[in-house]
Amino acid sequence: MNYYSPRTATYLIIANMVGVGVFTGLGLQLINIQDGFLILLMWFLGGVAALTGAMCYAELGGALPRSGGEYNFLGRIYHPSAGFVSGWISATLGFAAPIAAIAIAFGANLTQVFPISSDLKKPLAIALVVICTFFHTRSHGQSSRFQDILTIIKILLILFFVIAALAFAQNPQTVNFSPANAPLDQILTAPFAIGLVYVAFAYTGWNAATYILDEMENPQKDLPKVLIFGTIFVTILYVLLNFVFLKVAPITEMVGLEDKGAVAGVAAVSAFGPKGGAAMTVMLAILFISSVGAMTLAGPRAIQEIGKDHKLFKPLGKTNAAGLPMRAIVLQSAIAIGFIMTSTFEFIMTFAGAMLALNSAVAVLGVIVLRFKEPNLERPYKSWAFPLAPIIFLTITGFFLYFTVFEKPGPTKIGLAVIASGFVLYIISMIYEKSIGSTPDTGQ
Repeated sequence: MNYYSPRTATYLIIANMVGVGVFTGLGLQLINIQDGFLILLMWFLGGVAALTGAMCYAELGGALPRSGGEYNFLGRIYHPSAGFVSGWISATLGFAAPIAAIAIAFGANLTQVFPISSDLKKPLAIALVVICTFFHTRSHGQSSRFQDILTIIKILLILFFVIAALAFAQNPQTVNFSPANAPLDQILTAPFAIGLVYVAFAYTGWNAATYILDEMENPQKDLPKVLIFGTIFVTILYVLLNFVFLKVAPITEMVGLEDKGAVAGVAAVSAFGPKGGAAMTVMLAILFISSVGAMTLAGPRAIQEIGKDHKLFKPLGKTNAAGLPMRAIVLQSAIAIGFIMTSTFEFIMTFAGAMLALNSAVAVLGVIVLRFKEPNLERPYKSWAFPLAPIIFLTITGFFLYFTVFEKPGPTKIGLAVIASGFVLYIISMIYEKSIGSTPDTGQ
């Protein structure tokens, strides 16, 4: 069997995480909070949550080494129904919805720069999804090369922007980055918590490598390094990017900007002049290709595992001649195209960020549950300072989820509807299994 290398797995995490969220969240955060320290604190706390989550997932992945991410973890720790619903959330909100959001951003950026009708925004988004689907259904080798090259380009372009913007900024802004002068009383407020929702969406993807464990040569050894290094790298990148945005662009010009990468465009114009905005728009479109590709690679593995375990969905568990879950990949891409045709970017970002955080929180709680439930289970890696890592993750995540429920009821209801639909599908699957005199092979 062909495997994905630790390098590709690390690139997979970086490409999954660094998408449209980091280039959009700041504009929405600045509506209510305009202190530089508090903004960077949000992005730092998002990184802390992601890192502690990564440590917990490294423990779970080593103890329960099977592809599928939360589908595998929750099904083993709690109940197969919990795993099924989690896999359904991953397939829809976890990957298909962010793919749609990023692909929409890709199409929007191209129509802004080139003489293309804005009516082609969504067709261009769909074309990107189709192209990434093609490359990730050919072979492990083609899939790896496609993803590795795109991610390297993404990293180099972002680092170039950070260095060049700081070096050539025409009018550096005076922004407070000191905690001594920050309005710290805003930290425990709803605006700060909602700001963390946008951060959570931007950090989505730190767990991507757990979806391909069966396709890594030595997952129990490599997974902790892959998850932790990838998450730390992206955290540093995010804090740097937001520092640069605040330093080179007037806050008044970024407040409320939620269009796909508009904040980065304003920063580029401020740093490099009018032509800088057009160049940044093209650069973002290039970056988005890597993100769509990474999610197209990782997400379908949860769908594939559902197909392996549940006979009603058995066709989705099949692989093609190259050993890739082509049917699962095509299904996820079809769901993403459905989102592209029917949803707006901001709506996707809000409800996907909250529901994915909830999904991860239940898995992280599982680290504690599994320690008590199966204390003798082999754990090649144990999360740092147990139970501190899961407690930190759950505290930060619970804080902004609490406010999201009350401040954003619309997206919350949609997310709960997705969860309910997952349970309905599970019940239908069980009824089908019973009708044919069989039981699901959950692999647990």
